[in-house]
Amino acid sequence: MALLTKKQLVTVFERFKENNPNPQTELLAPNPYCLLVSVVLSAQATDKSVNAATKELYKKVRTPQQMLSLGKQKLIGYIKSIGLFNSKAEHVMELSRLLIENFDGKVPATREELMSLPGVGRKTANVILNVVYGEPTMPVDTHLMRICPKIGLATGTTPEEVEASLVKRIPAEYMMHAHHWLILHGRYTCTARNPKCEECIISDICKKNF
Repeated sequence: MALLTKKQLVTVFERFKENNPNPQTELLAPNPYCLLVSVVLSAQATDKSVNAATKELYKKVRTPQQMLSLGKQKLIGYIKSIGLFNSKAEHVMELSRLLIENFDGKVPATREELMSLPGVGRKTANVILNVVYGEPTMPVDTHLMRICPKIGLATGTTPEEVEASLVKRIPAEYMMHAHHWLILHGRYTCTARNPKCEECIISDICKKNF
């Protein structure tokens, strides 16, 4: 597999930066707790579908205690349009209980503590660490798994391998926003079925490892 050189990597991220200097998560949430819930709900679902489901929910629920008071069945009423809603509702109720029991109702700030919560894997923990706590983490979702080896940004066949390769190869000054740039690139330009290569700002550099 052909990989980009360090100089090419810099060019890629300079173009991303120029095109979108301050990329943000597309999940809409009023506080860190709600963002954690939204990221858990977004597993195997689109951000758009999660935002639609949580729009009314977050008018009533903004804390772990409010979620527990709402109850699982009423939560399902809000999120039943999302795939795997039953198991996700269980995760949300249990993580809400544990946040109160173990973390004084606050979202913890370490990967290990976050991953102790139901429904929170490494990717979700990395999202929270990056978006909430400003850490230069690299959450690897299906978009990054698909596009990073293809472009020549990273090697690997598992999320952990791709994450390690990206962290090793991407210059530190781009790490804070790198995963957002890559997710948005995979979501809107380097799409799975019909990649928009003619619109791509890095098409002249991409290794196209199909």
